[in-house]
Amino acid sequence: MRRADCVAFLRHLLPRLGLCWAGYRRVHRTVCKRLARRLRELGLADPAGYARRLDEDPGERERLEAMLRIPISRFWRDASVWEWLGEIGLPGLAQAARASGRNRLSAWSCGCAAGEEPYGLALLWHRRLAPRFPGTALDILATDADPVLLARAREARYAPSSLRALPADLRRGFLEEEGRPRLPPAIRAAVRFRRQDVRAAMPEGPFDLLLCRNLVFTYFAQDLRCEMAARFRRRLRVGGLMVLGAKERLPDRVEGFVPVTAGLPVYRRRS
Repeated sequence: MRRADCVAFLRHLLPRLGLCWAGYRRVHRTVCKRLARRLRELGLADPAGYARRLDEDPGERERLEAMLRIPISRFWRDASVWEWLGEIGLPGLAQAARASGRNRLSAWSCGCAAGEEPYGLALLWHRRLAPRFPGTALDILATDADPVLLARAREARYAPSSLRALPADLRRGFLEEEGRPRLPPAIRAAVRFRRQDVRAAMPEGPFDLLLCRNLVFTYFAQDLRCEMAARFRRRLRVGGLMVLGAKERLPDRVEGFVPVTAGLPVYRRRS
């Protein structure tokens, strides 16, 4: 399949799925390789034949959705965001919870891929913050649409390269199993995983912290981004934090959020 044909196919197809070409522009070569491989498996000559297959076979839609996922994940991705969470964001949420008489914080990692993000949050809390806030617990729910990635997340076993950016104090305690680092049982138990496509369903909350990075506000179409932002807002407590990817921003017409700090993609629910 020629790349030009694949690009034309994606430009036509993505809006029908609530996705946008702008988000896929930088990663379209990866998607095109997957599509070309799938066309060879099906014995199809061109994207037009695959489009007909999608219309005729509802099960192929799920295969296509899997090919369109771009799970780029590692521990401590966007280190400045994590440092801010550890120094300011999470302590502020813990203090607010205590002031309102609550002894639990609730966090949701949306689009958690292989689990590095929610486990990174668990490491940060248990190693650095739990001693400062005795009696306060952090509940972490992590969701993703991909069952293969969720199975890897539950295993909690990672390549050494995935840990490279983790600060030394958070790397300590990993177990060595089958030649690869694995998180200890206490950290694994701190995260609950659930298969869920955020377009179809969301956990009810309310959450103090929502991490939705490099998914909705990169790959979804603009109208769907606004709809998702409104639904996220309803699941955050007033004063709760929503963290996006380093290059993501909320659409201008989204209401109810204010940026927390210049230069970081962190928003607070104000009402």
